[in-house]
Amino acid sequence: MIARRTILFLLAQCGLLLVLTAPVNATPTATPLPVPYEVPDGAFLELTHPDASAPGSNDWACRPGVAHPEPVILVHGSTANKQSNWQTYAPLLANEGYCVFALTYGAPANTPWPISSLGGVESMVSSAQQLSAFVDRVMASTGAGKADLVGHSQGSLMPTYYTKFLGGADKIDRYVSLAPLWKGADSDQLLPLCQACLEMAPDSDFMTRIRDGGVYAPRITYTNIMTRYDTVVVPYTSGYEEAPNATNIVLQERCPRDHASHLELIADPVAATYVLNALDPAHPRPVVCESTPFGE
Repeated sequence: MIARRTILFLLAQCGLLLVLTAPVNATPTATPLPVPYEVPDGAFLELTHPDASAPGSNDWACRPGVAHPEPVILVHGSTANKQSNWQTYAPLLANEGYCVFALTYGAPANTPWPISSLGGVESMVSSAQQLSAFVDRVMASTGAGKADLVGHSQGSLMPTYYTKFLGGADKIDRYVSLAPLWKGADSDQLLPLCQACLEMAPDSDFMTRIRDGGVYAPRITYTNIMTRYDTVVVPYTSGYEEAPNATNIVLQERCPRDHASHLELIADPVAATYVLNALDPAHPRPVVCESTPFGE
């Protein structure tokens, strides 16, 4: 029998992770948005609402407030999209009063849905150019001077091309990574039909160029959130990169019973608390450990 964890991963790879409700205003309301902490919650909505945004995201009328003056841009992982990757983080951050935005990048051009929903499969070079245009649009719409990034998997690596080679270092303040792969990932774990995935191999030309001179920009604050149960970024320590402006977090060092996998980081409550603290370090909240059995 196929393990439940494997089924969830395959659903995600097909771009079928969904959200619970239609998009709403990103500013705080008297009635908070539902925040699901299960990976497949609302999966049927992707089928019935193609190319929709996760609840709480992409409200272009949102203007950042004093508490959170920088918008947060969510950057999905391989084969996911602006909706399927962020059913937890978009409403969570919107409820906290952030202006939240998300794009789908690297999807096959001129293809019908659902193929068009598979983002992050084209070269990360062209995807970084799409991210650059999206950041500029967010900043123009919100009037913010800088933005924060929260990325998952490829979404933690691809933006580095933007910050190093496309002027992004002057536009990004905080850079929070879930399951990062600063040293690349074992090519045996990658998808051969995904150009971006091939670029993640440690010895690829892309990784060589990214690592030359260091992966971090000196004026950006980085937070890397990893899990020992990552079976996609192998080894998980590929996301561990030291620098004065970087904080490295392994979930199990604080919460040994948290068995979140690579994919489950996008819906893990412990990881979510670390993300909130990384975005707003002046108001840290306690990390409450929860037991999450492997594959659940």
